[in-house]
Amino acid sequence: MKKILLSAVALLMLFSCQNDTTEIVPSADSVTKRGCASQEVLAAQMKADPTLALRMNEIEAFTQKAMSSARLVNGKVQIPVVVNVLYRTTAENISLAQIQSQIDVLNKDFNAANSDFTSVPSLFSGVKANVGISFVLDQVIRKSTTKTSWGTTDAMKKTTSGGLAPTSPTTKLNLWVCTIGGGILGYAQFPGGSSSTDGVAIDSKYIGTTGTTTYPYNLGRTATHEVGHWMNLRHIWGDATCGSDLVSDTPTHNTANYGVPAYPHYSTCTGTPVEMTMNYMDYTDDRGMYMFSNGQKSRMSALFVSGGSRASFGI
Repeated sequence: MKKILLSAVALLMLFSCQNDTTEIVPSADSVTKRGCASQEVLAAQMKADPTLALRMNEIEAFTQKAMSSARLVNGKVQIPVVVNVLYRTTAENISLAQIQSQIDVLNKDFNAANSDFTSVPSLFSGVKANVGISFVLDQVIRKSTTKTSWGTTDAMKKTTSGGLAPTSPTTKLNLWVCTIGGGILGYAQFPGGSSSTDGVAIDSKYIGTTGTTTYPYNLGRTATHEVGHWMNLRHIWGDATCGSDLVSDTPTHNTANYGVPAYPHYSTCTGTPVEMTMNYMDYTDDRGMYMFSNGQKSRMSALFVSGGSRASFGI
């Protein structure tokens, strides 16, 4: 298990250096490995807005302070979800049942009510978490479009590019369902970004557990992963070889894992720890991810306390 000893200066350097990240997008829409563009989108946003790094540094400093002082949420956070469906074909205009199945998955995964939560190995049983955040479907907004794909430049979030603007983004989680393309399953905006683009985008083939959802990303875990980003979680390998996800109770991963790795899967990093491949913030198949850690819970909870970047959602 790793310890995080980062000063404000080091944090600022961490976020600033991400401006140089180059987006790597698969060339085909046939997805064989999980693709999340959240980190690449963040790098692009930082390049366009140099002040974003400063805001994220402030959020990180607040998060670390809230975690160390145990000034976290005592009550339950319930998040209203607005689902914005952008469709060209009948299949892309996903059903209300498919949308509700995704809300149900989020509620299970964030409350340790998923049936595979019992599969967490004993090595991690002491840190597996019930995050205690719930979700309720607020409304579904649908719009017909002629676009074949939307990409990762937030076009689906802007009426000027034919998309749908977010609804009350400071008090509601906006989730866009559309064809993203480029082999990307989804992406999220981290805390600190503009409210005009805040939320999560998921490809219509990887949302929920019924309808158009496609194996091996057919259990709704793409949204769980992306909402994790929206709540300030990094990829578990820290988007660098043996990088840090800024969480103290997750093992150091050397890189992303795909498919469903056999347990135990050892890291090549210092100490060769057993990797937490079943964590929602890895890149494994939907059936291979089924837990958050207590440290990740603390990071997410810190967003909703007074002074947190998502405190407007209340408790």
